[in-house]
Amino acid sequence: MTTDFLPVLRPDHPAWNKGRIIGQKRPLLPKHVWSIRVRLEMSENKRDLALFNMAIDSKLRGCDLVGLKVRDVFVAGRAKDRASVTQSKTGKPVRFEITENTRQSLERWIADPEMIGCEFLWPSRLHASEHLSTRQYARILREWILSIGLEPSGYGTRSMRRTKVAQLYKKTGNLRAVQLLLGHTKMDSTVRYLGVDLDDVLALSKGIDL
Repeated sequence: MTTDFLPVLRPDHPAWNKGRIIGQKRPLLPKHVWSIRVRLEMSENKRDLALFNMAIDSKLRGCDLVGLKVRDVFVAGRAKDRASVTQSKTGKPVRFEITENTRQSLERWIADPEMIGCEFLWPSRLHASEHLSTRQYARILREWILSIGLEPSGYGTRSMRRTKVAQLYKKTGNLRAVQLLLGHTKMDSTVRYLGVDLDDVLALSKGIDL
């Protein structure tokens, strides 16, 4: 029997990615950042507000963000202006700034009774874990995205990592600065991460009048 007469095989279950947006997750725009921030402030959700602000400022991978310890960002009971964390993926340190708004939200969170005696900055409410898992963080992020009416399949934990550097690159075109902030060892990784293409480069070049 030739292959022309063989029956067509169809999967019993729909594809795992049916209806999902596959590929690079989008960074949040400034209006999205402020919309989520305002909602968290109004709901007086101290933990999520501090977590959201730190995710934006630190630009850390989800695994490094959820594993932050109190001592990483606090000294003498006050939030640091800058912090340094060793990345679990590369084993190399990366430094980041902590803005005033983020410091305030961190200090309100650390003063919460839930944080008494905690070693980790984002303690888990489950007894099996010392801190939030990356899966829990992803679920929290999904709630933030839904709260402002965005399609959650277009965003993920890497959206938080990309948000600030995407704005920096848009305003300055400085890939080296982005590379340092993300803790990348190779410029190629930074280019792929930002999704930089020829159109981006031409747009930047167009703005230079000599």
